[in-house]
Amino acid sequence: MISGGSLIKVAGRSLVTNKTRSILTTLGIIIGVAAVILLVSLGAGLQRQITQQFEDLGTNLLFVMPGKFQFRDSREGGPPGVAVNKLTTKEADLVAAGEHIVATLPIASTNATVSYQGEEVSTFVIGTTPEYASFRNSPVEQGRWWGQKDVTGNKLVAVAGQTVVEKLFQSSDPVGQKVTVRGKKYEVVGVLTSKGGAFGNDQDDQLIVPITALQKQFNITKLSYFYVQVDSNDNLDRASAEIKAILGKRLKEDEFSVVNSKEILATLQQILGTVTAALGGIAAISLVVGGIGIMNIMLVSVTERTREIGLRKAVGATPRAIMMQFLIEAVMLSLAGGVIGTLLGVGAGAILNRFIPVHTPVWAVVVAFGVSALVGVIFGVFPARRAAKLSPIEALRYE
Repeated sequence: MISGGSLIKVAGRSLVTNKTRSILTTLGIIIGVAAVILLVSLGAGLQRQITQQFEDLGTNLLFVMPGKFQFRDSREGGPPGVAVNKLTTKEADLVAAGEHIVATLPIASTNATVSYQGEEVSTFVIGTTPEYASFRNSPVEQGRWWGQKDVTGNKLVAVAGQTVVEKLFQSSDPVGQKVTVRGKKYEVVGVLTSKGGAFGNDQDDQLIVPITALQKQFNITKLSYFYVQVDSNDNLDRASAEIKAILGKRLKEDEFSVVNSKEILATLQQILGTVTAALGGIAAISLVVGGIGIMNIMLVSVTERTREIGLRKAVGATPRAIMMQFLIEAVMLSLAGGVIGTLLGVGAGAILNRFIPVHTPVWAVVVAFGVSALVGVIFGVFPARRAAKLSPIEALRYE
């Protein structure tokens, strides 16, 4: 009986003899494995980035937004799809007195052109309170945050995001300089630490000013939304019900929405998980195509080596040994493609990670590599059985 080691040597020698054919045969598996790993890594990277951004924001937060979301244009400054905005700082102050509420953070915002010595940039101007720094984990890199006295005094002061600073000031120090916002001079007292992009938005492209100054200058009486910090994650549902009860005394049910950050995160993770699985499944189709390629080449190989098979059987090789030899060849081709495809997929992910968020889960590598081996077994069985069933006499006569 031929040992397993001998069968592997014979199979390996056969593959090396036909190097070009072997390389071309493995291309389908290489592309399939690399595509599965890379696409899953892209999906996982996006999922991890969004999760991290929510964790940075804090999971014990609720968002109170104006109106109920509808697919029509805003008329009073609320979020897209909100018909009526009735949220004011009064509502935020009332909610702040709730039993499970630690604090609230009002946000009023508009888009405006900010200029400095001939340079200008269109950016988001956000009006809020000094608590924004802790709520949003937004410390300054230079200068200072403006304080509560600046809010009560309607002072024209601002902290600027890195994108605004780079476009307006280039290499000069912005702290202490005055920028013009629609005819008003605001003193830049601080520069925010860079936070990069989030959900497709540049978090550094903003100018943050006291909410009183913004509301007075732009005649804004409504809030875009406000944050609510809850004393514990366990009390999010209680706090949400409390907020609805407080606001329900002043507003109609369809005039505000209370959104749970954990629910948003769970929904996004579910969506992204489905998308990632779909991308992996689409890429896995190429593995099936690669497996069919292996089967076709192995069938050709069986035909070309018919006399060899007959000779082996004539000198005592069993049908099982013949079958195992061809099956081992198919698996070796598939595994070789799996190894190369894995290296390409992981390597491409590492390169792309310099530009976009990419995370390669270990399970993706294991599954892709395991499936590639399984493909070799599945699509190698038929050619191997065909070789094993050949009659030695007819095989020796084959021309």
